[in-house]
Amino acid sequence: MLDTIFKHKSIRQYSDKIVQKQELDEILLAATRASNTGNMQLYSIIVTQDPDLKTKLWESHFKQEMVRQAPVVLTFCADINRFNQWCDARNANHGYDNFLWFYNATIDATIAAQNATLAAETKNMGVCYLGTTTYMAQQIIDILELPKGVVPVTTLVIGYPNEDPQLTDRLPLEAIVHNEKYEQYSTDRINQLYEEKENLVSTQQLIEENKTDNLAQIFTEKRYKKEDNIHFSNEFMEVVRKQGFIS
Repeated sequence: MLDTIFKHKSIRQYSDKIVQKQELDEILLAATRASNTGNMQLYSIIVTQDPDLKTKLWESHFKQEMVRQAPVVLTFCADINRFNQWCDARNANHGYDNFLWFYNATIDATIAAQNATLAAETKNMGVCYLGTTTYMAQQIIDILELPKGVVPVTTLVIGYPNEDPQLTDRLPLEAIVHNEKYEQYSTDRINQLYEEKENLVSTQQLIEENKTDNLAQIFTEKRYKKEDNIHFSNEFMEVVRKQGFIS
């Protein structure tokens, strides 16, 4: 399993090899074995293989070709709908239509997605997470006919790779781990921790291609701009509200 974790890559090109039902069922079963809040499993997984539905999802996911190319698309949703219906059927008064339980359900769904990722990769399949899920949540809700109490939080495309990309870089362990208490970063420490990442050949190529002064500006000026962040944040909050998690 550690070998699988350390070799993780995001795969964006897939062969036409079909994922067999037994293999997919095992991946989904692995997802359900994930840790979750109170063993309530406040998530649902929408499996999409129909080409027409995948095309609709492709449009919502900024037309990323891997959505149509991969044989399986899994949409992981925060879901209080199922649990609330169970409570209603058992004369149990529930109170999960609030932000706390949206947060709990989002954690549940995300951990389940990572279990599915590990299961798929141990079977020599590739995966890619789609951050566009939250950007285009309302469109995905409409396509997948998600009822009130259900919000898409992440999506995985799964299939057999048709590429073998290099491992992406990661910050050193000391950049991520704080011993005992959080230790605030000094400017000198930030410079040290990001030095290797900033000096990679691939980073220098990105800076040249994007015509920026440094890597940080690629994130703030090209990839995740403030005005876009505010726009999509407001849209997603409205979706969460409409779906019944925020009054």
